[in-house]
Amino acid sequence: MGAMHKLVGTLMGNTFELSIAFEKEGLALQYLNEAVEEIRRIEGLLTTFDENSQTNLINRYAGISPVRVDEEVYNLIERSIKISELTQGAFDISYGAMDKRLWNFDLSMTTLPKKEVAAGSVHLINYKNIILNKKNRTIFLKEKGMRIGFGGIGKGYAAEMAKAFLLKKGIKSGIVNAAGDLSTWGKQPNGDPFTIGIADPQKADQLFSYLSISDLAVATSGNYEKYVVIGGKRYSHTIDPKTGYPVSGIKSVTTICPNAEIADAMATPIMVMGVHAGLHMINQIRHMACIIVDDDNIIHTSRNIKLK
Repeated sequence: MGAMHKLVGTLMGNTFELSIAFEKEGLALQYLNEAVEEIRRIEGLLTTFDENSQTNLINRYAGISPVRVDEEVYNLIERSIKISELTQGAFDISYGAMDKRLWNFDLSMTTLPKKEVAAGSVHLINYKNIILNKKNRTIFLKEKGMRIGFGGIGKGYAAEMAKAFLLKKGIKSGIVNAAGDLSTWGKQPNGDPFTIGIADPQKADQLFSYLSISDLAVATSGNYEKYVVIGGKRYSHTIDPKTGYPVSGIKSVTTICPNAEIADAMATPIMVMGVHAGLHMINQIRHMACIIVDDDNIIHTSRNIKLK
């Protein structure tokens, strides 16, 4: 099985860390570098920072005409819409049209915008207006000004694709850590499962719990880094796409399931839905689990989870 070999790099605007167990060091590093190239390729398709990315082409032609895209971009958008349906719109890739000027989440913010102003800032967010044409493999955003973005699912998708690439190369065990969205497979060189620490929202550099996992993905969404307190209530930087208001009630959500893309995409909607509705939804999905820390630091877990 060999020792663990590691590569760290900045990808998709985040720190990615890829670790694999393999006998031959030279070959291990070659495979790791090739996996990074695969993530860069995906970043090129999904980024909104490149004028000519497929994402930006879709956005540029919003309200004008359908845009033909690569099969994997089409499929990712199709899966994103399925997650929107499952979460009743709490997850929505058309969040890109949100007017972000309302929210700066720093000390200068002392009041919340009026409800109608907040609602106006999100009026273009509606996954139902993303029109798919399977035959032509095109995407059309119905309303002018609509924008899609893959911030809620892209890192998980990239982690999943890097894992698939390394598995194809015969790597029996490893971890792809996309800025806290992790995909693991196999076991550590000593035969133990991988141990994942869950951060304490009070002190992000400390852990309150551990999970032993193998062949599972873990994603965490937290508001402990960016939030404001107004009128004694804590509001996070996560915005409810229906109301335009920041969500409150939850400090962090950790999702666990076999697929990193789904783990990534499901973490934020639970924050939007709240503890009760979020747990209810997760408890109905097979092979899916979550840990929620609420604003009072109470830990809630879905039925099928064992914390250490």
